[in-house]
Amino acid sequence: MNQEKIGKFIATCRKEQNLTQEQLAEKLGITYKAVSKWECGKGLPDASIMMELCKILKITVNDLLSGEKIDKEDYQKKLEENIIDTIDYSNKKVFEKNKLIYELITFFGLGLIFIAFTIYPNDSSWGSIHSIIGLLIFTFGFVNIKSGKTILKKVFLGICYFMIGLILLLLLDYSNVVLNKVAPRFSYLKETGDIMIIYKAPFYNVYRINRNTKNEYYIIDTKKEYTESNIPITPFNRDKSGIANIIQYKNKYVGNNSNDSHLIDNLPLAEYGYVFEINSENLELIIDYHITDWYVNDSHYLEKSLLYNSVSIFALIDNVENITFNFSGNKYIVSRKQIKELYPNFEDIVNNGINQNNFNKYLESKMNDNNFVEDTFKKIFVN
Repeated sequence: MNQEKIGKFIATCRKEQNLTQEQLAEKLGITYKAVSKWECGKGLPDASIMMELCKILKITVNDLLSGEKIDKEDYQKKLEENIIDTIDYSNKKVFEKNKLIYELITFFGLGLIFIAFTIYPNDSSWGSIHSIIGLLIFTFGFVNIKSGKTILKKVFLGICYFMIGLILLLLLDYSNVVLNKVAPRFSYLKETGDIMIIYKAPFYNVYRINRNTKNEYYIIDTKKEYTESNIPITPFNRDKSGIANIIQYKNKYVGNNSNDSHLIDNLPLAEYGYVFEINSENLELIIDYHITDWYVNDSHYLEKSLLYNSVSIFALIDNVENITFNFSGNKYIVSRKQIKELYPNFEDIVNNGINQNNFNKYLESKMNDNNFVEDTFKKIFVN
């Protein structure tokens, strides 16, 4: 059906009847813009007004749909052609309308997935539920956008698209977990303990340790080699204070302010604010923390932090001989000699550079032993 030809034919017939677009529109009870749209070949008159239009223009419906006046001998042939064209045109209009609906459904599904990933907290089950619902809606809309598929083919494609989409969501979630150190959205089991939450996701587990504290950190176990009994646990933020991170600040000399600052900033107690200075005469590092010492001593956190910081600084800065930790309440002084003599296995930690396994074994893991911390702290520190 040639819309442009029909539009020109309507314009010619209208002019033959000495009618303007506005006058024709008024007779039909429509706007003149609709008439203009027909005559520009951008649409066809609605079936409900087609008979009235033909009556006004003094033509037949067959003439209108042919875009020209039909001779009597060709009337039947043109009528049959126009019936077929009309059915085809109607089918196309229905498909275009349905396509628009399915496109809207598809975008709605994508929007629901986006909302699930941006509004809900990572460990909220609603985020994963709405993501799956959004994926189902998206899949349903997407497989129906194109026509010509059988029901069986649509079902097969729908299953394929859904599985591909689910894999992409899982990969996106895993990337978010790794890059941002957060809980996975798609965990099928959540186990809550005293100091940690374990999220069991497809293909990997995530351990959220020191949950809801300043020292919360995550361990992503892709090999599933850890359990609650053997997972590395420290009272500090392991991502910041762990040897795998702070070893980058190893230096031969104290006084490199940028290096010293970065090291202290990643060690425990830095979260409360501090300033530091260097006493070059006796190779002393002086750190002033902006807090009272007793305020941070819940579960021996102060003792654990001072032991950890002392061993770490002496291990990573070769020529530091003395450290003073100042608080608004008390000061704590320690020397390299005291650490060497009184902290067990210090030489194993620093032997031939930093042995990271020994660091974790003899320092990090020891911070979980309150008896060890109390005894060692009393031996080393002069208050």
